[in-house]
Amino acid sequence: MGDFGIKDALSSITSQALLEALAVIIAASLVILLVQKLLPVLAAKLSGKPRLYLLASVPLVRLLVIVLTIIVVIPILVEPSFENMVAVFGALALALGFAFKDYANSLIAGIVTLYEMPYRPGDWIEVNGRYGEVRAIGTRAAEIVTLDDTVIVIPHSLLWNTLLANGNDGTDNLMCVAEVFLEPNHNVDRMLGLFRDAVFTCPLTKTYQPVVVTVSALEAGMRYRLKAYPLAPREQSRFISELTASASEICGEEGVRMVSNPYLGA
Repeated sequence: MGDFGIKDALSSITSQALLEALAVIIAASLVILLVQKLLPVLAAKLSGKPRLYLLASVPLVRLLVIVLTIIVVIPILVEPSFENMVAVFGALALALGFAFKDYANSLIAGIVTLYEMPYRPGDWIEVNGRYGEVRAIGTRAAEIVTLDDTVIVIPHSLLWNTLLANGNDGTDNLMCVAEVFLEPNHNVDRMLGLFRDAVFTCPLTKTYQPVVVTVSALEAGMRYRLKAYPLAPREQSRFISELTASASEICGEEGVRMVSNPYLGA
């Protein structure tokens, strides 16, 4: 078919067809803009899984609108015969394959992301040592906001060869760990009980979720790990700080010295 097939397919394009296609594209853009603005506002009024699922629907709805727009626009511009469709889509695929190889890779990975949902808006993930909350998921990349309020753009293509850790995986349950290092000579059972009580009495603790306090012996001392769930994942920094402060206060009251060096030969 070659170039003649493409020329024949494009020969039916008229000024009226271009205006109709432009109107459809503008309408689709407005719908996408409305979805991106309205759904996060509605999600902010919810909590738990309904909030996360509503945020996760934003990129999916956007992708559906884009696909539907392409399906509607092409028949407007090109006479919808089998030969014309083969010529147009074949040329389009060939051009995109060469010119936007990396972008297409990320785009395909984005479609896989929308299907498998390894992360969603509201999830706390770590990729290549970068940790933060997923703020938005686009067709090519995701945006995360770190605990220091830094926005990081992560291309979806990293999914192919990078380990990804998801702290809450679509829920509002995010386990946090506060570590305390103490000198070796003390009553371990008593400290375990006091630390456990401190976690339960913290106002930010989700007490109906498991609370675990563990201890391990290292070369230079004892490492206690206070593991629990905050009321909201976004409270994790404040939650860990309060647990650490409570543990420090307990150590002062019990006369147990904290070890300042966190690297105890582990």
